[in-house]
Amino acid sequence: MKELLRSTDPTIMAFATALLEGEDIDCFQVDVNMSILEGGIGIFPRRLLVRVDDLAAAEVVMRDNEIPLGR
Repeated sequence: MKELLRSTDPTIMAFATALLEGEDIDCFQVDVNMSILEGGIGIFPRRLLVRVDDLAAAEVVMRDNEIPLGR
């Protein structure tokens, strides 16, 4: 899996996940439980991973919806 998106904004992560699922692109969020360590203040970014074969298509979906990849 490859990193597609990195963000501290949970709404962007949710929106990106919904867009990818709508295009039948599997994705997986990592670092979600870091909020336990940071106290829920949102300083550690979450990452959204996709399969290597889906990376190019996923990047197109993000660009088309003006979601910055933040890498």
